[in-house]
Amino acid sequence: MNHEQNPDDAQQPGNEPRPGAGRSSGPLPAEAPPPGAAPPRPAPPEEEVSGRQRLRAGLWPPRVSRAQLIVALLLFVLGLGLAIQVRSNSDNSALRGARQEDLVRILDELDNRTQRLEDEKQRLDDQRTELENSSDQAEEARKQTLEKERQLGILAGTVAAHGPGITLTISDPVGAVEPDMLLDTIQELRAAGAEAIEIDGVRVVANTYFSGDGGELKVDGRKIEAPYEFKVIGKPQDLEPALNIPGGVVQTLEKEQATAEVTRADDIVVDALRPAKQPDYARSSSR
Repeated sequence: MNHEQNPDDAQQPGNEPRPGAGRSSGPLPAEAPPPGAAPPRPAPPEEEVSGRQRLRAGLWPPRVSRAQLIVALLLFVLGLGLAIQVRSNSDNSALRGARQEDLVRILDELDNRTQRLEDEKQRLDDQRTELENSSDQAEEARKQTLEKERQLGILAGTVAAHGPGITLTISDPVGAVEPDMLLDTIQELRAAGAEAIEIDGVRVVANTYFSGDGGELKVDGRKIEAPYEFKVIGKPQDLEPALNIPGGVVQTLEKEQATAEVTRADDIVVDALRPAKQPDYARSSSR
């Protein structure tokens, strides 16, 4: 059965075409700006983030947890302990590489120092006992005072002295000996029990100092020249080993192409004197 369309049906109200029917579905054109308005600004381009900036952003500010702090603290303590241990081992390297006879000589020197201190203590105890038991305490005190004055005069360099000891001659052909090396020599001799020391005619006392450069050294402002001769009064059996210990005076000088010759003697004369000076401020506190 054929259904023919009535031409009048196209004009019926319900059959009117919808707005936009038959138009394309593309985007609507942008509205034109009103007259006199400023043109729109273009959007700024996005900045590219470099790898360095991303790394910096990841590292700072630091994000540290409590566990990480504890681990870092433990690692720091461990590293500090290792550094102290390495330094201690390096300080003892000279003794570790020493020969057996050198170690025995060092122990003997320590025993001798201990014995000297014991002898000094015993001597002082005997003096006290003599003062307590002497019938004429004034005379005994006077004798001890004179003896003490003589001993102090030797230490102060105001009186001459003689006795057993050694002669140390340091040759310096290349001028490599520095003032600190001579000072180390004096300290080593004093530690070994030296009681009087003279260097090239200059008496060594408590306030002696060394100055100058290699080849042009001075003792208390007085110039001395190589070879440097030390006259030392003390026990030769203690003085000579003290200079020859591993890492001691002799080895240090040999590293600088200098030589040290030690000669023992039964009688060394130290006759270089220092003038006695009256202190400006210090006074005796004894009554």
